[in-house]
Amino acid sequence: MLKQAEAGRRVQVSPAPLTAVGDAVPFEATAKTAAAHLHKGAVYEVVLTYRYDHDLRLDTVGRLSFAPGEFTYDDSVKGRLVSRNRFTIRNTPRHSPGQLMARGQVRETKPHGKILRASTETLVARGISDPARRVVVEDSALALLPEHASNVMSGTRLLPLYFDQGKWFIRSHLGTNIAALEDLIDQNQHTQRVLIAAGHSPDSLDAHQPALASKRVKMLLYYYKQRVKGFSYLNKVENIKFDTVAYRRSWELFLNQVQNSVLKPAQQDSVISIINDTRGTFAQKEKALHGLSYFDYLEEYIYPVLRWGTVAVTYTAPPRYDSEVYLLSKKMVEKQADIEALTPEELRYSATLTPLLAEKQRIYELSAANTASWEAFYNLGTVLAMRAAKEPTERVQRAYYHRAAVNFTLAAHRHPTAELFYRAATAHRQAQETLEALQDYDYAIKLGGSRPMLRKIFSDRAALEIQIGQPDQALASLRLAGPSYQNYMNEALLLVQRGGYDAAAAQYTLALDLRPQAAAPHYGLAVAAARRHDESTMGQELRRAVQLDRNLSTQAVEDLEFQEYAQRPAFREALK
Repeated sequence: MLKQAEAGRRVQVSPAPLTAVGDAVPFEATAKTAAAHLHKGAVYEVVLTYRYDHDLRLDTVGRLSFAPGEFTYDDSVKGRLVSRNRFTIRNTPRHSPGQLMARGQVRETKPHGKILRASTETLVARGISDPARRVVVEDSALALLPEHASNVMSGTRLLPLYFDQGKWFIRSHLGTNIAALEDLIDQNQHTQRVLIAAGHSPDSLDAHQPALASKRVKMLLYYYKQRVKGFSYLNKVENIKFDTVAYRRSWELFLNQVQNSVLKPAQQDSVISIINDTRGTFAQKEKALHGLSYFDYLEEYIYPVLRWGTVAVTYTAPPRYDSEVYLLSKKMVEKQADIEALTPEELRYSATLTPLLAEKQRIYELSAANTASWEAFYNLGTVLAMRAAKEPTERVQRAYYHRAAVNFTLAAHRHPTAELFYRAATAHRQAQETLEALQDYDYAIKLGGSRPMLRKIFSDRAALEIQIGQPDQALASLRLAGPSYQNYMNEALLLVQRGGYDAAAAQYTLALDLRPQAAAPHYGLAVAAARRHDESTMGQELRRAVQLDRNLSTQAVEDLEFQEYAQRPAFREALK
């Protein structure tokens, strides 16, 4: 039975070579064999295994069975059976390169039945081709916030807060700024005035409640007063002047967010025209927005920010002179001086007086632990990211980036801006925490900002989506990211994987227009040419890439994209 099944047996997989999608390598395997082998009481199977790590490791992938109900008859060849199944193997650096092997066996179907295995196994496919390793991500420069110590400690603290749709209750979970407001009250700075304002979004749940903005204002006012009564020994509610403003059915903030979004100028003009030039009620204008093809962007990234409240606190603090700052900060870090010896600004300023990252880290850790200010968290995250970049070990690097991401996130929730959430997302990505990174990119986009910043956020999100195997989402992000070297390279990579080789070549050419001396676009053009079976162009582009970057020679030898040409003169000449 084994001889009959093995005679003329064929096994194929798709895609070949095996191609990674994020952290996994999915593929479909198909086995074909003659129907004459079928016998009662036994079943023929093809066992798939994967050899890797220089043939030192072997993983059993699965099996293709020709048991009743697990095969079909081949329509094109009479008397031939077909068995298909889908499998997945892990994608790690150790798994590439590797070999997918197939070995036939016959197994008796009775309990504890015997198994007869074929004496040889055959190579089915080589793996793993991982396009995500060619993703281009250009991180923007990371710098510490400038720190200044001043004798005048008075100022106004502005804290934005956000509400759930149709609700006026205060959210106490992460991201609401309530913790920052509580910290400010508990610091017991002499408070003279508090301004509380709130508004609502145009959607039906918010806008159809006329008193919603007022309820949000009253809730914030009540919360602030109760916190002062319970936790502040310096301030009294009756000595603070409170001002309140409720914005009802106002388009001003909505239009401001639209103008600070990634929408194209023509799209922004269409929104502005509906609001300013169309006759009708507030609800009718909002309903007209639903007709826009990009209304989902407004609903996902603009509306949530309009469910807002703001608390502005004006306060004063006693002055402090600079002469004591450095010595006191050293004593505070060593727990030889009280934490109140310096103001938060002076403590952070003392970190600029040392060039050592380890000392800066300890000062910012102390500042963050005792003041919970966004500046301290941000600079601590920056120092940790700088230390990560200097670490030679990947495990230690990822640990530092994780800590950096945590501190950037804490800074962003206390001072929510697109840039701070972008920094948190970048650190999460570098720590290989993809879900957290995607969430922070989403927060950054919803907050809005300058067009260059938003385009960079969409660019980096697209790169991450390619790496985790979400090509459709990546293409959607790239459409909003605008032209750049990074975006041309990543879009070309996606097009190659989808079979659009000519379109990919056009994107690589655009990347070369921006950076004529870059080697990566030439390498990409060589891959596209190899996929098109254009050996001449492949050789020319690969030669140019290797001339610009000799390291690509080793990469090309190991790249499964070129395995068909590895023994041909054009490929060998290109690597010289």
